Amino acid sequence: MIYYETGSKNTSLSAEDLKQGFFEALDKMGEKKKVLAVPPDYTRLPSRSGELTEFAWQYYGDKLTDILPALGTHTPMTDVQISHMFGKTPRNLFRDHDWRNDVITLGTVPAEFVKEVSGGAVDYDWPAQVNKLLVEGGFDLILSIGQVVPHEVVGMANYNKNIFVGTGGSEGINKSHFIGAAYGMEKMMGRADTPVRKIFNYASEHFASHLPIVYIQTVVGLNKEGKLQTYGLFIGDDFSVFDKAAKLSLQVNFEMVEKPLKKVVVWLDPTEFKSTWLGNKSVYRTRMALADGGELIVLAPALVEFGEDKQIDQLIRKYGYFGTPHTLKLVAENEDLRSNLGAAAHLIHGSSEGRFSITYCPGKGEKNLTRQEIESVGFKYADIDDVTAKYNPAKLKNGFNTMPDGEEIFYISNPAIGLWAYKDRFEF
Repeated sequence: MIYYETGSKNTSLSAEDLKQGFFEALDKMGEKKKVLAVPPDYTRLPSRSGELTEFAWQYYGDKLTDILPALGTHTPMTDVQISHMFGKTPRNLFRDHDWRNDVITLGTVPAEFVKEVSGGAVDYDWPAQVNKLLVEGGFDLILSIGQVVPHEVVGMANYNKNIFVGTGGSEGINKSHFIGAAYGMEKMMGRADTPVRKIFNYASEHFASHLPIVYIQTVVGLNKEGKLQTYGLFIGDDFSVFDKAAKLSLQVNFEMVEKPLKKVVVWLDPTEFKSTWLGNKSVYRTRMALADGGELIVLAPALVEFGEDKQIDQLIRKYGYFGTPHTLKLVAENEDLRSNLGAAAHLIHGSSEGRFSITYCPGKGEKNLTRQEIESVGFKYADIDDVTAKYNPAKLKNGFNTMPDGEEIFYISNPAIGLWAYKDRFEF
């Protein structure tokens, strides 16, 4: 059922618009006694989910008893991040999701189904895991809040991914990430109906239908002026609400380029991107647009680690980003990688498969990754001062730029809210 929907590629929703639409939907749901909100974490800051969560608190008051940010494998949010993202929402409502210890398994998607929908890419079952608070908390409403945007693991982010990955467990997260990587993310990004989504939908239908989940989905992108704009708000409790948001996201967040891009420069906002675990969005969101032999330059002033999780960080340092065949061979030969398939998937996501070069430019602080560390995992390194002197983010506009020497580059100020592809590499 859809409780509220609005949006188009010409729509621009203000905070008041979001609040009115959200409250209208909540009115239709009737009185609730105990409510849980599951918004994304700080890595999804542009999603407007922080404001929507604060609106939920304004609407329900003390009936909103818990807020569980959908961390997945990310590190817990800091007080500063919570205050910045969620405004005046009381700090004592927030819970930390422990993806290794605080989960229960609702059921298991059979291996035959997983093998069938993945085209034989993998042959194992998949556990539908969620944080135990969702099941044991006694809630009569669970608000899953988030942004629908192209995504490397599942095709389009959010909907039940926010539950099964955002509040999921180690095995479920690892296996789902690897399914997408083994199947081929270029066959999935920008699509609502993918093997991983089919698996999540199976789990929702068979194992989670008793959970009172309502999805609040935004569609946010950059407008022609390079400013964030909210194009849609869709609220409901089934796949149709996600499907509508995904169709709009494809219009808003996807850019088809007319020719392969020879040089792409990406800026990673230092308040959001501190790891290649997140920063590699610059790789997989642009890979379908980059020319063979092209160059991707990533300006990453806050880059201090590879993985946010210490175990994953160690695996990235050990094995590096060297492409799908190499990584699949490593998985077959090494138990530590085989038991952490999410890390293996990430190694595939972060590789150019040898088609184009990837140059990272970290900052120069004591904690920043060094040239040796960058090059040890398969990336190239460049001095951030030298590169920004030539490609100054403050002077570049999103899209094509012609430099003083006549060189043409393509600039992206935020890879997290878009997907770029050359027309011969993407089919609707």
